[in-house]
Amino acid sequence: MPFDYYLVAALIIFVAYFIRGIAGFGSGLIAVPLLALFLPLTFVVPVVLLLDFTSSLVMGGLDFKRVQWKELIWLIPFSVIGVVLGSKLLTNLPVTPMLIILAVFIFISAIRSLLNIHGEKMISQYWSIPAALIGGTVGALFGTGGPPYVIYLNHRIQDKTKLRATFSALFFLEGLMRIVTFFMIGLLLSQTIWWSALGALPVILIGLYFGSHMHTGLSQTSLKRLIGILLMLASFSLLAKALL
Repeated sequence: MPFDYYLVAALIIFVAYFIRGIAGFGSGLIAVPLLALFLPLTFVVPVVLLLDFTSSLVMGGLDFKRVQWKELIWLIPFSVIGVVLGSKLLTNLPVTPMLIILAVFIFISAIRSLLNIHGEKMISQYWSIPAALIGGTVGALFGTGGPPYVIYLNHRIQDKTKLRATFSALFFLEGLMRIVTFFMIGLLLSQTIWWSALGALPVILIGLYFGSHMHTGLSQTSLKRLIGILLMLASFSLLAKALL
């Protein structure tokens, strides 16, 4: 890969984990579609999985006591089913349909961020079933399964500090499930993937550091609009790559 590709990849990863440091989620949603513009998904998804898992370890310990475990008990079993399904699809689906599906998924997420669509009305825990199934499947397939979990937990946890801590714990546990599954199907057996994740480690730590220090100083609405613009551009670029 040309040297300038490494620089672009480093910039993408920094921005993704800078936003993760602020919001507690969103790294995969930004990193995967942008990296997939010049790298294969079967490489990008495992690498971002390892990076997300590492960032969950770093961030999860900060608010561990604030994690709402009663919510995770409902999500985890169905997430496992989704992860297994998504992993099988990742290794069997052709590239073009995967890029189109990813572009549509990212576009929907972009609209939610740009319009600042969210809800605070309490919903039934039974909604955890479709949220976990979709989140687990999309997470394993594209490394971007956060939105279904975020939508669900936003309707279940009102305290923002507890919500952020619960996100980190959830993504840590789901990441662990995906690592085990990816090992079983052979997606994490390449040394290149591990060396790439190790090389990106300083970048994500710097991004998380600066992002976490801006957590209290940046408007949530402004952040969501920024994420929305990035996701919109990523979705259009992915669709162009798939169709041209």
